[in-house]
Amino acid sequence: MYLRRKFIFSLFTGALLPRWAAAQQDRVLRIGWLSNAVAVNSPFLDAFRGGMRDLGYVEGRNLIIDARWGAGSLERTEQLAVQLVTSKPDITVTAGGPAIHTLIRAGATMPVVFGDSGDPVEGKVVDSLARPGRNFTGITFLSFDLVGKRIEMLKEVIPGLKRIAVLANPQHPGEQGELRASQAVAKTLGLALDYYPVRNDAEFDGALAAMLKSHSQAMDVFPDALLMRYAEKIGAFAAKNHIPAISGWAQFAERGNLMAYGPNLRDSYRRLATYVDKIVKGAKPADLPVELPTKFELVVNLKAAKALGLTIPQSMLARADEVIQ
Repeated sequence: MYLRRKFIFSLFTGALLPRWAAAQQDRVLRIGWLSNAVAVNSPFLDAFRGGMRDLGYVEGRNLIIDARWGAGSLERTEQLAVQLVTSKPDITVTAGGPAIHTLIRAGATMPVVFGDSGDPVEGKVVDSLARPGRNFTGITFLSFDLVGKRIEMLKEVIPGLKRIAVLANPQHPGEQGELRASQAVAKTLGLALDYYPVRNDAEFDGALAAMLKSHSQAMDVFPDALLMRYAEKIGAFAAKNHIPAISGWAQFAERGNLMAYGPNLRDSYRRLATYVDKIVKGAKPADLPVELPTKFELVVNLKAAKALGLTIPQSMLARADEVIQ
């Protein structure tokens, strides 16, 4: 009788687990990865892979990652999203807002774990950060507190700073909140702030031209995938016209700009593996709170500082996580 009860209990509990979790010992977890970035040398996919290895998932043994890349083309990313939905992976992981929304439009019903630089509530990806309520959850890199700190850093490096320009993508969820936070800090510091929306190449070129006419002394570039594609051009413009630039992702400074201060994206993408593991073990995305970044990094590019004729205070260099010589 005891053995029979134990057998029935095992059948019942197995029925309650997700399809993959009920047979973890026998199956290979299939993860779809979707990004509208370029595939070459992706530090974020590498970080996610590292997180999965830490949790015991080994590619080729109990894990397959089907990575798809839009290479900067929204049309291509839309096509890849449809293909992913059709291929029915167990879970999909996305890098960036464009990939998230293409999956929504493709009708994705599988669990989706995201890394998002925008506001997933404003973008209608989740109902709330505490209770996503849908099949999407993950980490948002957006933090309004960081906007003010970046402006304060520019003020620290440029003591005579009076006018700052903000470059932002108005189609990016959360951009208006970042702008309001920037305006509040600028007012407190006695700075004039000029706002330049950038949606495409034409607006980007126009923003730089207008910046010169307004005699902006520095620029804060709101971090998102669109504006990061202009990082090298911004660095060249900054050096030529002596207009230092700061943004929120390390790659901005690594691509020739003065500074970056914001979430450690590699750490965040590594942490996405814990979401995948929880879902595999039976958690529902709807019940897993969207997290905010826990690790931040300051990157200072001394080569860019030299080209700009700036001296970085030793106090700032001492607290930098990375200094590019």
